[in-house]
Amino acid sequence: MRRTSRRSFMAGAAAAAGAFLPGCSPEAQREAADKAGVSYPSEGIKRENIKITDVKVTPLSYVDPKKNLWRTGSYIVWKSDAALCRVFTDQGIVGIGEGTPYSGPDNIQKYTEEKIKPALIGQNPFDVDFIACATLQPLPHGGRADTAWNSPSITAWAGVNNALWDIIGKAKNMPVYKLLAADGKGDPHIRIYASGGVEHEWYNKGDQFLIEEALRYKEAGYTAFKFRKGTDWAFSKLTLKSYMPLLRKLREAVGPDMKLMHESLGGVEGLTVEEVVRDFCPLLEELKFHWLEQPLGGLENYVKINEALKTVMLSGGEMNWSRFDIKPWIDSGALDIVQTDTNNTGLSENWHIARMAHLKGKYHCPHNWHGGLTTIANAHLVAAIPNRHMLELNTTYNPLKEEIFKDPLVVKKGYMDLHDKPGYGVELIPDVEKKFPWAPGSFQRPNPVIVKS
Repeated sequence: MRRTSRRSFMAGAAAAAGAFLPGCSPEAQREAADKAGVSYPSEGIKRENIKITDVKVTPLSYVDPKKNLWRTGSYIVWKSDAALCRVFTDQGIVGIGEGTPYSGPDNIQKYTEEKIKPALIGQNPFDVDFIACATLQPLPHGGRADTAWNSPSITAWAGVNNALWDIIGKAKNMPVYKLLAADGKGDPHIRIYASGGVEHEWYNKGDQFLIEEALRYKEAGYTAFKFRKGTDWAFSKLTLKSYMPLLRKLREAVGPDMKLMHESLGGVEGLTVEEVVRDFCPLLEELKFHWLEQPLGGLENYVKINEALKTVMLSGGEMNWSRFDIKPWIDSGALDIVQTDTNNTGLSENWHIARMAHLKGKYHCPHNWHGGLTTIANAHLVAAIPNRHMLELNTTYNPLKEEIFKDPLVVKKGYMDLHDKPGYGVELIPDVEKKFPWAPGSFQRPNPVIVKS
């Protein structure tokens, strides 16, 4: 249990960058953090005598029989993947987690086996904040983690970090969110937003499909829906001017109370930030959208667009992997909602990022697009932090969300309730890798309709 005198969740954030000593022992790093007055996620949790004996990543896949799960831009998605990370201990406790499969589960597997496993055998999982963080930990070959988004050297560490928190929760017989929450309680009743809008085709009655999709979510009890810009605009001769009336139709269909969120206008050929500010931002204000996500690339563009939005919030951060990486975006006023993903950062690092966002009065609403292994860690973070808002849930068909667990997390009337069980509260089905064998290759393929033309 945490000591009751634990430092405030808010304390010491400004000193975080100088508190850790990469390459030093976990004990030296912890001592440095304590002397600097910096809180860290595992602070105050009494260590148990437990050692890591093995680290294993198992790639998983679900292949759509039609090889066409969803589509956006000029590509289709023919399969969904997962990068199951399991950390084994001498006490028989096994922790599970995931680094984002966007990095390629086979790449994560290779990096973990070659670089991470040799460094972690014999370590104590309770040193999670000091032994399993790509931001701070030198790599076994003597270098530092690659800073590229979706690099396996980042995401593999994230999966291990998440799995270690599952071990700690099981060892302490407590849910992870309670261990992370400043008040030791948290809130396991999480509002979920439906994240879809990747199946409508502008060359095939896309506006009708999008409206019908939104109404399905509303009927199911969701109160918020996020969607993407659809298939390639140039192919369907769609422009910003012809797109905007479609959003009016969507708002009229779902009514004034359902929150609508729009993700990214990036990739629209010839679209400028000036057009977004002049034409698109006023429309979002008029239609009372909840947020605009990752509008166009570049920090300066975010700032310009956010200044043009008076009530609509601007969100982003899924591509940022550390507190140091996201800090300029928070400090500049580019973001109202921070969306760093635990399966890219690791749970420990995202806890720090949530603190930084809270200091600036920002919501934290993690990106959460993949399957159940992705959701468990992000859900426990959301349940623990004071600046929680909602949690994303990928609403495309994907058995890796629920069918890999004996007792999966499910959404009822727009909310998900975490199990009050140790760790993440979920258990894998037997022989999960046999039910969902790995299918090599990228999840993306060219959309044959667009390619043919």
